[in-house]
Amino acid sequence: MSITALNGKRFAEMVIQGANHLSTNAQMVDALNVFPVPDGDTGTNMNLSMTSGAKEVQQNVREEIGKVASFLSRGLLMGARGNSGVILSQLFRGFGKAIESKHNVTTEEFALALEAGVNTAYKAVMKPVEGTILTVAKDAAKKAIEIAIEESDFVKFMQKVVDEGQASLNRTPELLPVLKEVGVVDSGGQGLLLIYEGFLAELKGETVSEMKSFQPHMEELVSAEHHKAQDFINTEDIEFGYCTEFMVRFTNEKTANHPFVEEVFREDLSQYGDSLLVISDDDIVKVHIHSEQPGEVLSYGQQYGDLIKIKIENMREQHTSIVGDTKPLQTDLPKKREKQEYGIVTVSMGEGIADLFKSIGAAYVIEGGQTMNPSTEDILKAIEEVHAEKVIILPNNKNIIMAAEQASEVADIDVVVVPSKTVPQGMAALLSFNPSATIEQNKEGMTTALSFVKTGQITYAVRDTNIDGVEIAKDDFMGIADGKIVITNSNKLESAKLLLENMIDEDTEIVTILHGEGVTSEEVESISEYVESHFEDVEIEVHDGKQPLYSFIFSIE
Repeated sequence: MSITALNGKRFAEMVIQGANHLSTNAQMVDALNVFPVPDGDTGTNMNLSMTSGAKEVQQNVREEIGKVASFLSRGLLMGARGNSGVILSQLFRGFGKAIESKHNVTTEEFALALEAGVNTAYKAVMKPVEGTILTVAKDAAKKAIEIAIEESDFVKFMQKVVDEGQASLNRTPELLPVLKEVGVVDSGGQGLLLIYEGFLAELKGETVSEMKSFQPHMEELVSAEHHKAQDFINTEDIEFGYCTEFMVRFTNEKTANHPFVEEVFREDLSQYGDSLLVISDDDIVKVHIHSEQPGEVLSYGQQYGDLIKIKIENMREQHTSIVGDTKPLQTDLPKKREKQEYGIVTVSMGEGIADLFKSIGAAYVIEGGQTMNPSTEDILKAIEEVHAEKVIILPNNKNIIMAAEQASEVADIDVVVVPSKTVPQGMAALLSFNPSATIEQNKEGMTTALSFVKTGQITYAVRDTNIDGVEIAKDDFMGIADGKIVITNSNKLESAKLLLENMIDEDTEIVTILHGEGVTSEEVESISEYVESHFEDVEIEVHDGKQPLYSFIFSIE
């Protein structure tokens, strides 16, 4: 039986199949990642983005395809990560707008929506590059327009769209020399094709597990011999070193003085770097850019509203790690070279948290924390190692602040201490760093940022005691909210959930979960599902902090 009209429920199933198919093959897509510079992993970014869109659809299934497409667009916008994820969100943003008033669509209407998505995505990219996901989307949409006039059956129609997508993907090495040199096809294009293949599987009544997404020659291309495609790029050739992503939630007060016009906003930001993507709706604008001055980019965006979901990654460090240089960052700073203007020293326990701090701009992470406080000498050595003219210290523990202050007084360069008492405070302060500001301005701004985050911690009691009226039994789990014990329970997960319930309020936007040593993936999933089900408007980020003693650290913004 042919399918000549597509409604919202069927399209929702297509979206879910597409997301599942991409998720299954995300690692394979990661292996293709080579262009333009190491910017996270394409497969991972697209998977997280599409999963966010599919989750929104799954929670809002409607008969009207226009409404389902709008939910997909919104979910993708909120979850979009990296270049490929943002472009993917734009493809389905334009697609959704084209059919937003439709109950059902024909193949002709579906094809026109694909074309509208391509037009939207090309507009979002400051300097579109052919041989990427954009090309695959464009070629597939063009084929859809051609065949839809005569082909009304969605199964046959989508099969031909997928076939053209595969042909376009195979042509990408001819359009991008770096792909041909390395021997791979474009990673983003492959990710999009996986989604389209999932669409087709659903229309055929199949599941993605029944499909073989990669052609035999593709498996050869992503073998171990080719896996480190980044070897073909030199670290020193990366002109703009910080992958910067953030969102601005518009406020009436600020947009009254700076009316938001997407084209003007995009043009103004283009002066700060490359790989610029700007997408917006009525409430927010999302930005992705590779820049050498992420602080200036954030300052510009802040003219229009409140900054949320900020992520800054050092791509030079990523690249060095990918191509095999595994030396710690601090040993990569030779003393004979010219000093950097700024160096940020932070303190943390847990390899995962240390990596997280480095990814958002820390030059040196001192191992230490609640049970292992670094000395003044340790901090002075770190100040020396970063080899900078000005140093900012983030202690991340109240017991380390005095040693940090003492080190700042002894040091023979400008050193200031931002009195962060927790890891979440340290992260909030670091994300507020502005490389173009003076050291005193940075101290003031970063210190102010400490008040924008609440910290929750789950650990265990080493003895029976009574604190602030709370009876605590040895080995019970304690929930600590900004330094005060507010919850005690014999069950770890119950303690975590009670603490989150105590701390999350109507103003909460983001909850970041840092899980520590000994925490299982099932426990992390349980906590995540609890937040999702009880606090619908709260975004969740999860990181493996690998910290000792504290099962969970929660950052609540």
